Amino acid sequence: QAQLVESGGGLVQAGGSLRLSCAASGFTFRYTSMGWFRQTPGKEREFVAAISWSGGNTYYADSVKGRCTISRDNAKNTQILQMISLKPEDTAVYYCAAANGRDQRWMRGNSNAYDHWGQGTQVTVSS
Repeated sequence: QAQLVESGGGLVQAGGSLRLSCAASGFTFRYTSMGWFRQTPGKEREFVAAISWSGGNTYYADSVKGRCTISRDNAKNTQILQMISLKPEDTAVYYCAAANGRDQRWMRGNSNAYDHWGQGTQVTVSS
């Protein structure tokens, strides 16, 4: 059974940084493209970043481009989202997701292309 567990969220001041981790198990992580999404109350889940199974291709939402870096360690079944220069509008619950491999829209952040989701980790950025 696929499982994704996020960690690393917390409270940080504007301009600060956070490093989110996602530990994966129950599926062949090294051949699975992965992504990060975020959601605030009353809003739809929003794409943040995605990475191909090899790590060779990465994709970012315009809102985080230049401030976020997605990476993965296939030997450790882990993906990382490094965030810098955080803004109050980055406040959200951040979710790790595994692409289903059938729908190529994963790279454009279409949530329907992702089959498995973590429970989320709260990121709060104070002004």
